[in-house]
Amino acid sequence: MITLTIDGQPVQVPAGTTILQAAQLVGVTIPTICYHPRLTANAICRLCVVEVAGARTLQPACVAPVAEGMVVAAESERARTARRVILELLASTVDLREAPEIQAHMARYGANPARFAGGKRRAFPVLDDNPFYIRDYSQCVMCWRCIQVCADDTQLTYALTWGGRGIDSRVATFFDEDMPDTSCVFCGNCVGVCPTGALKGKLEHSLEARHAG
Repeated sequence: MITLTIDGQPVQVPAGTTILQAAQLVGVTIPTICYHPRLTANAICRLCVVEVAGARTLQPACVAPVAEGMVVAAESERARTARRVILELLASTVDLREAPEIQAHMARYGANPARFAGGKRRAFPVLDDNPFYIRDYSQCVMCWRCIQVCADDTQLTYALTWGGRGIDSRVATFFDEDMPDTSCVFCGNCVGVCPTGALKGKLEHSLEARHAG
């Protein structure tokens, strides 16, 4: 068992536990975007960074293992500033209108969506190529959840991959095939783990469009 302190609270956990898991045991809520409890942690978004005494850089809590005597400041000014900047940069490039969890994080850390406004935003056409769901990658935060759940973590279908470069990076199908022409079995797991409106059931999309009209 490993003993450490998180925001002044002592906690004892088994070796191999992550800082994020240990924090949850003492009621410390560390924000996340890319992390999902049913998927392999990948530390892509870096919103979960915390300050560890003696460490030169902030540590991603979702993958950083605990260590004996570790002292963690989950809400230090340095960690809060890093999270605020990450959220502001995300808001400057991605349409977050259907990402309530991310919006809640922005309110929590006082992120200003207009701070980095004026740059290029991610813009992709809505892909409506199957009877079950639509793909709007203008709302995609590149969290990797859909790719993971489609691959080794759950479905073992491997219908999704990365596409594009830089600001034009996006989740894609192999060779940009329409979804019915891929190995997709339309299980819906990708839609279920998406934290934004990038993947949405066709019925939900139709109801929202009707309401907006």
